[in-house]
Amino acid sequence: MAITGLGPHGERAVPADQVGLSEADADAARSRRFAVAVVLHTTMSDWAKEELAGMVTTLGRYGAAVVEVIDCAFDVDRQISELLRLAGEPVDAVVSIPIGSSRAADAHRAIAGAGKKLVLLDNAPTGMLPGKDYVSVISTDNFGLGQISAELLAPHVPQGGKVGVLAYGVDFFATHEREIAFRKWMAARRPDLAVVRGKFADVTQARTATAALLQDNPDLSGLFAVWDVPAMGAAAAIRESGKTIPITTVDLGNEVATDLANGGLIKGIAAQLPYDQGSAAGVATILGLLERRPPPWIALPGLSVTAANVVEAYQVVWRAPAPAGLLRARRLRSD
Repeated sequence: MAITGLGPHGERAVPADQVGLSEADADAARSRRFAVAVVLHTTMSDWAKEELAGMVTTLGRYGAAVVEVIDCAFDVDRQISELLRLAGEPVDAVVSIPIGSSRAADAHRAIAGAGKKLVLLDNAPTGMLPGKDYVSVISTDNFGLGQISAELLAPHVPQGGKVGVLAYGVDFFATHEREIAFRKWMAARRPDLAVVRGKFADVTQARTATAALLQDNPDLSGLFAVWDVPAMGAAAAIRESGKTIPITTVDLGNEVATDLANGGLIKGIAAQLPYDQGSAAGVATILGLLERRPPPWIALPGLSVTAANVVEAYQVVWRAPAPAGLLRARRLRSD
């Protein structure tokens, strides 16, 4: 699938599979024995676990040690304090996914100010520039993920219906791109639909945010949640209301995959390839440490997932056999 979105500064994407190391660079990296710290918004999601696995594997392949993995638990203040601490630690590079674009900028800038390389996932803090403040941003094509989600939801929504967007109410480039793309796709392809918005600042609020959206819009006939964990909170709220409203979302987590395979409320998923994204981040980190200039925005395309291909997509995304529940649902559809 083509990459349709642009980077944080309007950069055109360079696909991740076009960025690599020469044999000479690989040997040079192994001789330097770099130390790298990783700062994630969470380490608990399926996405984060696979992303970290790809990163650690790739860095290890080139002789770099991952000396710290920090879980910020979606807490901007914690991310700021950890980055400021890491600026004084003996690490050569930090890989970070910024939670807040504005508030977290100075703390991220402190990494570069301390002479360390900074590699970003999904988002660039406000005012920070590639080549000066950071090496690269590595991201899935979040604009494309929003388009896929809209395309998957549209067939399930009646003419003249109303769809909701369950948005992340934090200054975060990746989810904003998804929402913008979803709205643009609907305006262009389904102008008959009205779009309303609910938002949450923390994933634990997704259920109550959806309940409030349903109360304000009892005629809601479809919902897009900007990633899988809040999507399951939304599904719980919809079931509690006694309704059967179709949902699409982003990220092929185990819970949404199971719901999709078994004919639940999840009707489609725009999947990322987190292991491959983590691997690309590892390559960009090594290139930066060797004073090479990897592209400022390295991107990966999304993958469109429905009940018909969820087992095969699961194998692609997670590089593992699908769980028994998904296989059982596949057999039932085939019978």
